[in-house]
Amino acid sequence: MRCGAESVMVFYSDSGSKHDSIEDAMRNLARSFFTRGWCQFEFDPVLNEWIRLALPIARATLTAPEHARWYRYQGTWFAGVNALPNDASGAVGESGPIRGSAVEFIESVLGLRGFAWDAAQVSVCFPGYPQPMPGESDGRARFRRERDAAHVDGLLPEGHERRRHLREHHGFILGIPMVEYNADAAPFVVYEGSHELMREIFAARFAGIDPAAWGDEDITETYHAARERVFAQCDRVELHARPGEAFIAHRLSLHGTAPWRDTAVAGDDGRMICYFRPDPFGAHEWLNHP
Repeated sequence: MRCGAESVMVFYSDSGSKHDSIEDAMRNLARSFFTRGWCQFEFDPVLNEWIRLALPIARATLTAPEHARWYRYQGTWFAGVNALPNDASGAVGESGPIRGSAVEFIESVLGLRGFAWDAAQVSVCFPGYPQPMPGESDGRARFRRERDAAHVDGLLPEGHERRRHLREHHGFILGIPMVEYNADAAPFVVYEGSHELMREIFAARFAGIDPAAWGDEDITETYHAARERVFAQCDRVELHARPGEAFIAHRLSLHGTAPWRDTAVAGDDGRMICYFRPDPFGAHEWLNHP
């Protein structure tokens, strides 16, 4: 591992970590999250029940006329931004509020509670992802194919020239696989330790500027240079999880989606993941919160 991070071993077992206490497991996950910028949770029956009840509603978003605009890359990706009609507790349909070990981690380790859950993204990749978009440059298509379209959430491209501005202040990225697929089906990618490198770079860029005005700053060049440093210094890791499991990535981490490989295996639902990215705080906390 690079990016100045120490090596961390995280233990999982099919038996549910019988030999570890809940406290030890949380400490282990916390070390992974704060050092590597991500952690993964083993099977949780509470979350799995939420998935069972939410899945039919998630599936329905792909055929809803109001969400047809979310198909990208010649139909190989349904972006589904905020497409899941859950309420502020994460409940959708008869599921009840979102609960389980991942939520306990968010509350007890990240110290985030009492916030409103955003409407989840229903992200679905299909065989052939990513195909080029009509009219896009070769460079953009190549970046998606060779660099996983790696990005930091909340730094939005604006205008014809796609200038980057800080517009959203997410607390974390919670990924919930909704269906079975193998590790070659467009897995989630994260660059380990990139969250602290991004924090260092943006702390320098925003130094002396009122956090209320950070969104007015054009940070395009800083962001592009930061990505290149991450590519050069941080290890790229692909995450795979099954329904009932989950993963959390740090809000400042550089992350993306790998291409669909020829060896990918998935059902008719493709590779479906629901992502939650609530905004529990402002710009200053976005940069400085652990």
